[in-house]
Amino acid sequence: MNMGLFGRRELLAGTLAAGFAMAVRPIAAATITTDATGLIADEVRIPVSDGFIPAYHAMPASGTNLPVVLVVQEIFGVHEHIQDVCRRFAKLGYLAIAPELFYRQGDVSQLASVDEIRPIVAQVPDTQVLSDLDATVLWAASTGKADTDKLGITGFCWGGRTVWLYAAHSSKLKAGVAWYGRLVGNPTPLQPTTPVQMAPHLKAPVLGLYGGMDEGIPIETVETMRAAIAQANGSSEIIVYPDAPHGFHSDYRPSYREDAATDGWAKLQAWFRQQGVV
Repeated sequence: MNMGLFGRRELLAGTLAAGFAMAVRPIAAATITTDATGLIADEVRIPVSDGFIPAYHAMPASGTNLPVVLVVQEIFGVHEHIQDVCRRFAKLGYLAIAPELFYRQGDVSQLASVDEIRPIVAQVPDTQVLSDLDATVLWAASTGKADTDKLGITGFCWGGRTVWLYAAHSSKLKAGVAWYGRLVGNPTPLQPTTPVQMAPHLKAPVLGLYGGMDEGIPIETVETMRAAIAQANGSSEIIVYPDAPHGFHSDYRPSYREDAATDGWAKLQAWFRQQGVV
């Protein structure tokens, strides 16, 4: 394979965040920690068109034909919280994998603020993201442990938007769950479409989980997406937690709302079961 922009030294070095991203510290006392007992949980390399990207994966230590969940990061990268979400899925019997989708553009985990991170994330093309997720599914199939006919995706914030886009892209996907992902916005050459525009093209049903007090995602944009789904006669759904802010699932941040996060996690599991991601 052409090593592209990744050399041998980069492939051998640890490349995922150790612990939590710098921009989210200090960490809240409510932070959930899921151990790796009974799991295989570690960093792997995903072959992509121009080399490799790192990813974190977790799965039961035994068993085959495991359903697969792609876990898509927030703008903070595949740091400890996203890795913990993978372990939570593995405890439920899934092979969960989170590819580092900003790897070519930079290591956001070492940046001190969201304002420093945004310019890097703005340089990540949607086409690259969708291609990398496809490559991640192929990697899962190559393990001999996974059943990629039982494929789901979930993502948070930046990753929530990605869930909607991937559901319009992938013919293999069975279901998605998007946590407070942006639905509208100003198109750019690298990110030319919005979830609202993609609503008529969804190939898999998506459950959207949103906060009624989210200052970055006004409720009127959520209603616009609901209307777009209904007009497309789709089977996707959106749930709004009236008192929840943006980031309500993020137990390591002050935005965490235990009731909404717990209910959303339960609804995610039910959605995946309903759509055959089990």
